[in-house]
Amino acid sequence: MVGDTDDDRLARRQGSSGHRTVPHTADIRIDAWGTSRERCLVEAAMGMVECFADVTAVRPTAVERLQLDEASDDDLLTALLDEVVYRLEVHGQVPVDVEAESTDAGMDVRLAVATLADVEIIGAVPKAVAWHELHMGPDPYGWSCAVTVDV
Repeated sequence: MVGDTDDDRLARRQGSSGHRTVPHTADIRIDAWGTSRERCLVEAAMGMVECFADVTAVRPTAVERLQLDEASDDDLLTALLDEVVYRLEVHGQVPVDVEAESTDAGMDVRLAVATLADVEIIGAVPKAVAWHELHMGPDPYGWSCAVTVDV
């Protein structure tokens, strides 16, 4: 992706997955990458969580499963991140681990969640996913995405 540091490019060439936040006025911008579409989605979701919560030492208290209907890559990214916001606002749940698997009907997602009371809040809580400058798709190293999250 444009703006990658040399370390990011080297790691991506070696087949790694990851995410980072980049400065953005009054919002959070997340760049994520993976060797597959599913891994890229997982990295984006965990990148969003890590912007507002420290989940490194938190154990999940439940596993939530959801089915995302087959859609464009951008739509899948938005649907997954919207689900994270929804679970946070409505159920007080924070994903501590995410898995995604493609199916004929779309994407099966497993969210290992903890209660909001069990995590340390370290930043502004996300409110919505912005469509402006949202992108997800294949790139020379696998898959990458970029998304702005309103806080």
